[in-house]
Amino acid sequence: MDASDSSSTRRRATRAKLYEAAVTLIAEQGFSATTVDEIAERAGVAKGTVYYNFKSKTELFEELLRYGVGLLTASLQSAADDTAARGGTKVEALDEMIRAGLAFIDRYPAFTQLFVAELWRTNRAWQSTLLVVRQQAVAVVETVLREAVENGELSEEIDIPLTAAALVGMVLVAALDWQSFQRERSLDDVHSALSRLLHGRVGGR
Repeated sequence: MDASDSSSTRRRATRAKLYEAAVTLIAEQGFSATTVDEIAERAGVAKGTVYYNFKSKTELFEELLRYGVGLLTASLQSAADDTAARGGTKVEALDEMIRAGLAFIDRYPAFTQLFVAELWRTNRAWQSTLLVVRQQAVAVVETVLREAVENGELSEEIDIPLTAAALVGMVLVAALDWQSFQRERSLDDVHSALSRLLHGRVGGR
């Protein structure tokens, strides 16, 4: 590994620590109440390190949204790709994407709470960024739905954009309810319930 690769790796690691610190603090006390000093302290870095990586707290939060939704999008895409690789159907791929979404939320509950909360706000500086990253996640589901319609697995009457958004929303809301009020349930339990909804309402079985 040359010097530039090593530097890039260190910077990614530093940013990951800052994202983790920021998402935890903001989930605990809100964006306005969270200071750069607190983020730096929680991440175990100097305050100057925050400003070396991000121009402002707002930019840090924007990049946090990009980073977190990027991880979610990648997990959804991986689930679809893995299902295709083993010869599964598109509806099976959607089922696996639901499970992948639940697993992501189980791993990153604080980020998911922030993401869902921010979706409902309209006066934030990062609103346009939020809309872009949300669409990236929904687009992965749209693609699989479209392929399912094209190969005859699903009806042509399905409204693909709305159905994709509904599936993503279903996973987010159900998972947050699970995390907040039904922690006695396992991931398998929650996935099983949502799978029945998928097959009954989308798959038509």
